[in-house]
Amino acid sequence: MSKPTRQMRSASRLYAVQALFQMEQSEQTFDQIIVEFLDHRFGAEYEGDEMAEGDSELFRTLVREAVNYQAPIDQMTDRALVAKWPIARIDPTLRALFRAAGAELMQVGTPPKVVITEFVDVARAFFPEGKEPKFVNGVLDHMAREAKPEAF
Repeated sequence: MSKPTRQMRSASRLYAVQALFQMEQSEQTFDQIIVEFLDHRFGAEYEGDEMAEGDSELFRTLVREAVNYQAPIDQMTDRALVAKWPIARIDPTLRALFRAAGAELMQVGTPPKVVITEFVDVARAFFPEGKEPKFVNGVLDHMAREAKPEAF
């Protein structure tokens, strides 16, 4: 198997956020979401537009670990958020993003600065005109310093 490209890994992070968002909104199981994304999103073509190919292993890992470690990831996210805004009150897309990023920070071993950069880019994809990317950067920096203090 060939080594996944940076673009494939980036696409997998975006897909993981979409999958976690969809799971929260739809009551689909982990297995149903994984199959749907791998079969119908990775490299699929819709109305003449081709979806990006992703790194299926990274995608599976991020979704699985975000689900398996949701409580500690949410607690870490809460500590990074303003006290009046617990994770339950933030935008569901951002909640999914913080869970996927938290999973990568805590379980995957990717350098924290890479995780921050990649997920700020994901935030830009979802919120191209908003303040969310800066907000995501600040929250993820706090989370990364907690999860991997030795990297700073």
